[in-house]
Amino acid sequence: MAEKDVKKKTSSGAPGGGRREVRPTKQQPSRQVSIKDIARLARVSHPTVSRALQNSPLVNPATAAKIRKIAEAAGYRPSAVARGLVTRRTRTVGLVVTTVADPFASAVACGIEQAANDHGYAVFLANSNADAEHERKVVQALAERRVDGIIVTSSRVGSDYLPMLAQLNVPMVLVNDQYPGEFVHSVMIANEEGSRAATEYLIGMGHRRVAYVGDRSGYQTETERLEGYKRALAKAGIEFDAKLAVHGDGRPEGAAEAMEALLQLAEPPTAVCCYNDMTALGAMRAIRARGLRVPEDLSVTGFDDLFFAEYLEPPLTTVRQPMRRMGEMAMENLLKLMSGEDSVAQVKVGAELIVRKSTGRVGMKPGPQMRGTGGTQGLGAGRRNG
Repeated sequence: MAEKDVKKKTSSGAPGGGRREVRPTKQQPSRQVSIKDIARLARVSHPTVSRALQNSPLVNPATAAKIRKIAEAAGYRPSAVARGLVTRRTRTVGLVVTTVADPFASAVACGIEQAANDHGYAVFLANSNADAEHERKVVQALAERRVDGIIVTSSRVGSDYLPMLAQLNVPMVLVNDQYPGEFVHSVMIANEEGSRAATEYLIGMGHRRVAYVGDRSGYQTETERLEGYKRALAKAGIEFDAKLAVHGDGRPEGAAEAMEALLQLAEPPTAVCCYNDMTALGAMRAIRARGLRVPEDLSVTGFDDLFFAEYLEPPLTTVRQPMRRMGEMAMENLLKLMSGEDSVAQVKVGAELIVRKSTGRVGMKPGPQMRGTGGTQGLGAGRRNG
């Protein structure tokens, strides 16, 4: 027998005495257990398994319990994609914020995410970068990814969404819409009432030269807060002075410049009502740069009650927005829209004045503050010490 024939037989395990050659095999990747696997183990049809796992009343309770026990033991995990193809639901919502660096947006987002998670939804987050056109594109992209609903905070588009929604067919809720005009479904702080409460408080402390530092961007929130300031002046019989109403850009840098203009007046104000807490931060810096004191020389109020407000020196008197709760309310409203239930079209959240040490009586060092009403009722603004 030829040598090559002997080698061939021994390598193949023939009676030539050689050992069988063992070749390594590739490890098979683990496969996720499917509904069909569960059906085979339970000896039922896979539609029956699908119904049992969805707690359908069409399946006998004993059979359903048996199927669920087998599925758990086998490590079955339902596919969100497959379920979405059947139910036409993805159990996801899109959230568009100006920027994740915005403390207001972050607090609202926490409320939205908590409410979404409680109802079995995941949240996709996107930035609009405070740009109207980019905001439209982001909303369009989320809709194309088949989210079940969308929430937009501080929208730069607002009521202009109406034509788009007719095409997208995706429920949407806005939080603190910045765009002039009314959107169908929104959650808004009572801007005018909050600003009026802050201004009235300053007037009640004896201030007659009360200034306002706003946001020149022309947002709806700015218009409403300026109106609240004007109404408080009118109620107290104080004539509105256009020189005392200046505008920054909603950020500390712009506010510092606007505050500087007020300080250069022949008769500067003794108190200033700011559009938001970031504006108040810049205003207080400009006041100190002039060698003046807060509140001994100038009282300052903000709006939002961001996390840093109580840590400023002195702590900031401000109008509180229940940001996390507003996020929860927006998500609750969206859930109703997605399920076809009736929902409140426009939700107004009451504002609350939080009195701290950045405000005092005119011409006097601040003494103990009087405790206000605390809490809110309806659209009114309550007052309490922070």
